[in-house]
Amino acid sequence: MKEDQKSKPAAKKIYAKTALTKLLKQLEKLQQEAVAQEKKFVSQLEQVHPKHLESSKNLLHYLALRKHDIRELQVELSRLGLSSLGRSESHVLANLTAVRNQLQLLLGHVSESMPVLEPFPSSRFHLDANIKALLGAPSPGRAGRIMVTFAKEMADHYKQVRDLVAAGMNCARINCAHDDEKVWEKMVRHIKKAEKETGRQCTILFDLMGPKLRTGALKPGPKVMGIHPLIDELGNILMPAKVWLAPKGKPAPEPVDVALTVSPEWVNLLTEGSDIRFVDTRRRKRKFTVVQKNKQGALVHLYKSAYLGSGTELRVMDESGEAVAEKLGAMPAMVTPLILKAGQELLLHRQDIPGEPAKLDQDGNVLKPAHISCTLPEVFSRVKVGEPILFDDGEIEGEITEVTPDVIRVKITGADESGSKLRPDKGINLPESDLELFTLTEKDRNDLAFVVQHADVVNLSFVSHLEMVEELQQALQQHNSSHVGIMLKIETKAAFANLPQLLLTLMRNHPVGIMIARGDLAVELGWQRLAEVQEEILWIAEAAHLPVVWATQVLEKLTKKGRPSRAEITDAAMAQRADCVMLNKGTYILKSIALLDDIMKRMQQHQYKKTALLRMLHVSEAEGTGKG
Repeated sequence: MKEDQKSKPAAKKIYAKTALTKLLKQLEKLQQEAVAQEKKFVSQLEQVHPKHLESSKNLLHYLALRKHDIRELQVELSRLGLSSLGRSESHVLANLTAVRNQLQLLLGHVSESMPVLEPFPSSRFHLDANIKALLGAPSPGRAGRIMVTFAKEMADHYKQVRDLVAAGMNCARINCAHDDEKVWEKMVRHIKKAEKETGRQCTILFDLMGPKLRTGALKPGPKVMGIHPLIDELGNILMPAKVWLAPKGKPAPEPVDVALTVSPEWVNLLTEGSDIRFVDTRRRKRKFTVVQKNKQGALVHLYKSAYLGSGTELRVMDESGEAVAEKLGAMPAMVTPLILKAGQELLLHRQDIPGEPAKLDQDGNVLKPAHISCTLPEVFSRVKVGEPILFDDGEIEGEITEVTPDVIRVKITGADESGSKLRPDKGINLPESDLELFTLTEKDRNDLAFVVQHADVVNLSFVSHLEMVEELQQALQQHNSSHVGIMLKIETKAAFANLPQLLLTLMRNHPVGIMIARGDLAVELGWQRLAEVQEEILWIAEAAHLPVVWATQVLEKLTKKGRPSRAEITDAAMAQRADCVMLNKGTYILKSIALLDDIMKRMQQHQYKKTALLRMLHVSEAEGTGKG
């Protein structure tokens, strides 16, 4: 009996030695593979910018670690009270070494030598320095940055730009896919002026359009302008339509829905509170109410939808009580979208021919399918029958059924039951097609000559292969602008698949970072995978000590309609794990900035990246809750 009791501790000791030795070997193997991975890429590391050298090595160590499924190892380490390597992104080799040392100490007699100490690098210092170099200084009390996408009207409204900077916008994004150099230059001028007036820094980022496939123009519709107030689901007026009436060249004092050109003599007849009556193109009686009048023109409100055509007469009473009419000039042609339903066909054609809706017979049968052009003729030789095709951020789904040198025939497989609208300049995604678009477009190169004179950062859109990154780096050198930061927009399946190589190539420059462009990325990879994919990108970027921008549809409902959804609040809170959060343009953008600022300040007390910060819980006090 006594012998059995003596044998149990001995057996436990032998088991412990065996288990610890096994764990040690696993850790040593992971260390060796991390070092081997670094040696394998030594030629690429020699090209990395000195400020990114340690970070790029850590990225390689992390990729070597994540080649393995270490879940069982993590469980065993946790049972011993050791680090389970779950937060090793920013310092992989040091973490592996530290855990190995703890195992050696537990094992005791296995090694007579002292453990080799690998000091933990100051990863937070590296990352904070890289964020500041790329995105500028943070706002007081908030570590994360807020980026806002600029709309065209901001070029004509300095006050709106100033208010954005004052409210906490740290970065302004200007998209070269829209507008032109004159508009961009006005935006930049407003930002610089606002910086001086508010005393706050604002980093300027320009998006190169990249090889984005988009729908072409549609055939012009009738020359009629529709003006609509904002209404809720029950038809109640939430906000009247704002219309600016002024002579040509006199900009509105604030953003408006529509600007109409009228003569200076007629404008002088208007006074605040007066009504302007007219009959719209549907023979409906309508009126504008003057709410503001100045030397430039008049701001008026419209409370019911109206359609104005060329020659529509606006009537106002003069001092004598007589009606004075003003005829409106030519209106821009309306753009009537294509209405597409599941089961119908759509023709994509190579030539730049204005698109048209389907032609139907009296019974609604399609005589001739709808057609529209696309912006990149190169795709006609690179797509195949059976491949999926998506339009407008995946709102319309289709399958390619025929490919000729001039036409791609598409069968619509997914759309709203009543039909989905397809407009010009909407994105086309071909997630399963190898388009081989590795180079900067001609437009990108032309835009870059202007952009480098004004940008702090250049955003490379629809990047897929490292050759495209190298080409941008060479182009910046040619413009003597290597100091301009580079941000890669990760928005394609190829970009995600090639992310390690893209980052190693990117890190030849400094400062650099990435943007998770969740809109196109979700379309390319499928909505179901978006949460998983954005987590992986966050991990890899943290391993590389690179700043990350969280983009697309953050607080979108609040920005557009004035009230957020509950899901948006959670999404905004999760976005705080990135280093910058991007908001899109909208009527209520200032409300979105204020709410996002508050959320980010709160969440930074609870979490850094994916590490929980254990501050005192508001519900942690248990005293006095029991009944005596």
